[in-house]
Amino acid sequence: MNNENFIDYVKIFFRSGKGGSGSAHLARSAQTPKGGPDGGDGGRGGNVILRGNAQLWTLLHLRYTKHIFAGNGESGGKNQCFGKDGQDVYVDVPLGTVVKNTETFEQETEILYDKQEIVLLKGGRGGLGNVHFKSATRQTPRFCQPGEPGVEEWKIIELKILADVGLVGFPNAGKSTFISAVSNARPKIANYPFTTLKPNLGMVSYRDNHSFVVADIPGIIEGASQGKGLGLRFLRHIERNAVLLFIIPVDSENIEKEYHILLDELNKYNPELLDKKRMIAISKCDLLPPDDLDKIRRKLNLNTTTVFISAHTNMGIIRLKDELWKLLQ
Repeated sequence: MNNENFIDYVKIFFRSGKGGSGSAHLARSAQTPKGGPDGGDGGRGGNVILRGNAQLWTLLHLRYTKHIFAGNGESGGKNQCFGKDGQDVYVDVPLGTVVKNTETFEQETEILYDKQEIVLLKGGRGGLGNVHFKSATRQTPRFCQPGEPGVEEWKIIELKILADVGLVGFPNAGKSTFISAVSNARPKIANYPFTTLKPNLGMVSYRDNHSFVVADIPGIIEGASQGKGLGLRFLRHIERNAVLLFIIPVDSENIEKEYHILLDELNKYNPELLDKKRMIAISKCDLLPPDDLDKIRRKLNLNTTTVFISAHTNMGIIRLKDELWKLLQ
């Protein structure tokens, strides 16, 4: 996915439709010169409806959308004719989209499955016509009920990527190289930190025509949970992944320390992330001779399934896929 096309945050002003006014019409004709009330009800205002679309992976289509308005209901008419309802407006979003309040930043709702519909803002009710106010003591009411106003609010729309496996690691740990080696994703790869500035998704083919989705999350640094580096903006994408795969380069100064720093940042951001299934991939193993790799294997004590890999030579890639598939099942 092109970095420029990946949009995961928009702020939009929504307004639902106002209800139509009821009618205060009185039946008047040559046959009924003093006919009673026959005013119809007004139509309801249109709703603003959020709808899940499994074909979308980004909020790019909403990037330049600042206002979304639903239609207003029409007024009632004579002969107890109801006014037409205002037109609903549907806003298609990718799965994993959440809506937040712009003042409290609290999450209000979320879209999790295809074609799921959630009424974000409800349209105003239509007003009652004067026929509803007729009584034994008031046989010709000349008034009706106005329609209710619509609701208008700014909303934050955020995308939290839904993927089977999320890659977690420091910048330049080899995540992008790994995802390009095992999937159809083609992220930018270079030998400097923060090459990945947007999450990348890749479909990984597995045995018997099975597959799973891997998300390459931009690198985490110490203090990311307080907003350092790319910080909070991308930590939220990890929340939607079923399995977390920690990528740590074999030439790291201290593999165990790096792993625990990553765990600590996830814990500070959201302690529930530590309840997810996880495993570790030691990357860039083509940089060291086999004897040195064996020494590192014997020395490590991470209490988590660990696989030594090289995306360049495909070392350990098949075993890594097998272990990930076991966790996903």
